[in-house]
Amino acid sequence: MAARVLVSDDLSPEAVRILQAAGLDVDVRVGLRPEELERIIGDYDGLAVRSATKVTARLLEKAARLKVIGRAGVGVDNVDLAAATRRGVVVMNTPGGSSITVAELALAMILALSRHVAAATASVKGGKWEKKRFQGHELAGRTLGVVGIGNIGSVLVERALAMRMRVVAFDPFISPEAAAKLGASLVDLETLWREADVVSVHVPLTEKTRNLVDAAALAKMKKGAILVNCARGGIVDERALAEALRSGHLAGAGLDVLEQEPPPADHPLLALENVLLTPHIGASTEEAQSAVAIAVAEQLSDYLVRGVVRNAVNAPGLPPEMMEQLAPYLPLAEKLGALAAQLAPPGPTEVAVEVAGELASVPLRPLVARALAGILRPFLDTPVNEVSAPAIARERGLAVRETRSAEPHDYASLVTVTVRGAGGEAQVAGTVYGKRDARIVRVNAFRVEAVPDGQVILCENDDAPGVFGSLGTTLGAAGVNIARISLSRVEDRSRAFAFLNVDSAPSPELLERLRRLPHVRSVQAIAL
Repeated sequence: MAARVLVSDDLSPEAVRILQAAGLDVDVRVGLRPEELERIIGDYDGLAVRSATKVTARLLEKAARLKVIGRAGVGVDNVDLAAATRRGVVVMNTPGGSSITVAELALAMILALSRHVAAATASVKGGKWEKKRFQGHELAGRTLGVVGIGNIGSVLVERALAMRMRVVAFDPFISPEAAAKLGASLVDLETLWREADVVSVHVPLTEKTRNLVDAAALAKMKKGAILVNCARGGIVDERALAEALRSGHLAGAGLDVLEQEPPPADHPLLALENVLLTPHIGASTEEAQSAVAIAVAEQLSDYLVRGVVRNAVNAPGLPPEMMEQLAPYLPLAEKLGALAAQLAPPGPTEVAVEVAGELASVPLRPLVARALAGILRPFLDTPVNEVSAPAIARERGLAVRETRSAEPHDYASLVTVTVRGAGGEAQVAGTVYGKRDARIVRVNAFRVEAVPDGQVILCENDDAPGVFGSLGTTLGAAGVNIARISLSRVEDRSRAFAFLNVDSAPSPELLERLRRLPHVRSVQAIAL
């Protein structure tokens, strides 16, 4: 019997034909109410959606046959990934379908700002003819700074080079050689802020990128520079940007995304003439919408007919013979990767995953893939998972080394993740007690006993009295509650370390106060 696919959001007729041509039984039922969808979902093996259909845990409980969900687009906020993963349902998206469309919007904003197109149009419609007022700049010969050269950023680089711009780029997870093949010179952020005439942002919103473009970064940019953000709201400090524009330090800005959408009526950017604002239309072209529909149809067909997985944002259940032993360590490996990546200096070139003890007898590829997903996810502008992470690492020139040892050390099994680069390395290790109690047991030189979950503050300090008391007092005064703590010291007692699980993310200002405390050497906030 042919697998059945339900299309519950608008897909193009061509996408439906692709599903049917693969031999699938396809029903198109758009606009179903949640209760109607719950009544029929149990009859389908595949589900094709855009953003309107909400795939909840309740819906998945009714989906006894469901094997795969295809999302025509990048974001999967409308799908309960945890529930889908628990039920062994593969969730796929189409990350490359809108790359050209978003990059072209960024380029359109750059051109419009360089030539004052919006302001000049408003002037003419207002009955004026102000040729001298709207003298602009050519792009040829000017420097474009691209923050993040993933799917979208690399398309923008290609188009900027065609316009004879010089391109510099910042991306902590691509090698200089890989960047050079794209035509960009890889630089650090400080250099990019300083050299770019135009800055375009193409990174995801994470704890590490929130307010990446803040008042300090804006002050380092060239006077007269242009800033464009078609990535995610929250990456740019919008009030600081408004001040930089009002003061004349920046010549203009273009934003397709805002921290609050739609913005409040008193938003400071709304009153500025040298700002272009669009209502999150980066992927809104006929071509992109058609492309993602066709892509999701092809991916669903490949999976349901041939079992081929492409662009999965989660993973199906492991084979039964591996599940009991390996499964508890998969989320741990991802957490270790995320921690090592956020501790490592910029520009990593190598990732090493070592497994010791009982776990060394099972295949390491799933563990390595999960560690890579944890390492890469905070720094990419598209979703990454254990299916796509190894290929992305190869594309970015990141060497991956895996080793195993039957020696158990002090634990039945131990997973160690090391991220290396020219600036040094970060090494973390963890284990699982019983079948589900994951622990981080080493952070660089320090032995700890820490829970890898939620918001974390890491503090290295001189091994002196009163340091932890000062930390606790300062956090308490700021309303940040310490949920758990693990303390450590090196053998010669020259340095000590605290791993604090906290109930809320510390603000940048609070982190600075902590760093100024006596005997404190470094403080870092980590999201796990």
